[in-house]
Amino acid sequence: MASRALFAIDAWGVGTLVVAGLMAAPVLAVVTLAIAAADDIWGHLARTVLPHYTRTTLALMLGVGVGVFLVGTGAAWLVTMCRFPGRDIFAWALLLPLAVPAYIIAYVYTDVLEYAGPVQGALRALFGWSGPKDYWFPEIRSLAGAIAMMTLVLYPYVYALARAAFLEQSVCALEVSRLLGRGPWRSFTSVALPLARPAIVIGVSLALMETLNDFGTVDYFAVYTFTAGIYDVWLNMNSTSGAAQLATVMLVLVLALIAAERWARRRLRFHHTTNRYRELPSYRLRRFPAALAVTACAAPIVLGFVVPSAVLFDYSVDTFANTPMTDFAIYAFNSLTLSSTAALLAAGIGLFMAYGVRLGRGRAVRAATRFASIGYAVPGAVLAIGVIVPLARLDNAVDAFMGDVFGVSTGLLLSGTVAAVTYGYLVRFLALSFGTMDASLAKVTPSMDGAARTLGSAPLGALRRVHLPLMRGSILAAAILVFVDSMKELPMTLILRPFNFETLATYVYQFASRELLEQCAPAALAIVAAGVLPVILLSVAITRSRPGQWEGRRGLA
Repeated sequence: MASRALFAIDAWGVGTLVVAGLMAAPVLAVVTLAIAAADDIWGHLARTVLPHYTRTTLALMLGVGVGVFLVGTGAAWLVTMCRFPGRDIFAWALLLPLAVPAYIIAYVYTDVLEYAGPVQGALRALFGWSGPKDYWFPEIRSLAGAIAMMTLVLYPYVYALARAAFLEQSVCALEVSRLLGRGPWRSFTSVALPLARPAIVIGVSLALMETLNDFGTVDYFAVYTFTAGIYDVWLNMNSTSGAAQLATVMLVLVLALIAAERWARRRLRFHHTTNRYRELPSYRLRRFPAALAVTACAAPIVLGFVVPSAVLFDYSVDTFANTPMTDFAIYAFNSLTLSSTAALLAAGIGLFMAYGVRLGRGRAVRAATRFASIGYAVPGAVLAIGVIVPLARLDNAVDAFMGDVFGVSTGLLLSGTVAAVTYGYLVRFLALSFGTMDASLAKVTPSMDGAARTLGSAPLGALRRVHLPLMRGSILAAAILVFVDSMKELPMTLILRPFNFETLATYVYQFASRELLEQCAPAALAIVAAGVLPVILLSVAITRSRPGQWEGRRGLA
């Protein structure tokens, strides 16, 4: 069979390999640059900043990992298996903090909680304190503060996947647990939680990837992680090879975490015990337990979305009249153009690669597409190095050739251009598109491909006439996800953007890092607003994920 062969030689297989190679090139470039580095900066980094970067990064990941697990999993179990006031609202509202970038919430809470902010000012007025020596207040710009900020906006990754896993679980296992005399808590810890482990682990992994990718928060809080170190070594120390070596260490750390988790569950299986589904049992909470459930669900929504949005809206009302609308319109246009282009290209490339894998063009194609989609696990600062190095070499080669043959200098054709930023977005967010397309194609029975071929359709014709009509929702979802993440992307944009080119994200960073959050509040609010619609669509998809749930309700109507 073709799927067992190493490689099937045809246009689709070759095209899939070429596209996968282009998407994987930046990661390979980083590793190659790190190995081939000629200077001795690695020894200097290992003796000075590397231990601190490692400790801080691991501490940040541990804190965020524990935080998102507790908040996301706990909230998912409450809204899925318990009945209390406001549960239906909390079910979708708990996803809203996902629309707020970590660096924006960090700017907001620093402005609110710092010494000159309204919270400490109110405390001093209330208790008659005259200065910081009279009272203690937690320092927001710290490692603990960074953990809290990232937990507030990243827990929805765990919440979304954990809730979907709880909705899809079989009732039989929970009923057996009840028959054995186990209450809600023991049923959760001994049955539901272990069965949902793969989904929860994926959610925590996604949150940790975003933690590693963050630059705005750690830079603003002076928490020196690998991402901040890469940015510093590259731009301040002017050492591309040193940055590549730090990036490689970071990449190895990410891959090691993924491999360790897979190894830990290598002999475990998570199968449903029945194919029959009915409405999940639920526990009615009353009085104090109900109040605790409401508080536990409301707190992350208020702290992660309501407060930042309210503060930004208040600042925007005060400063909108003084905001240079021409500049704001240009930055918004840049963000929308970049994000829309990346979303459309990522959807097309993801569909092309996923369909190439479905056609069974050999193990080489399958392995290449999997490696090409690793970009989401690689922080933006790392990918920026991988993008700029090969593009710079390509530009230099073209310039040398044109100079030798025609006596014309072409300069930099790709480096430092919008094309470089778009390419970086594609590499980083292709996994979102490819994963969505691959999952959607898997739901289409192979017999439909056979029927299309019997009727004389080539692979491209079958894709256009059969698969595309069935995949419209998934294509739209993939494009929306890439669009929102591109709107929020900061470290890669900062490094790859052209001179004097600003997006909403870089505009917010430039002002907020100089303690001027009010001036950039409209731009920050625009970034948050751009993520609300996808969050609502995601919530609807999760709610409808339980097999048989909606069919049964329609039958009762």
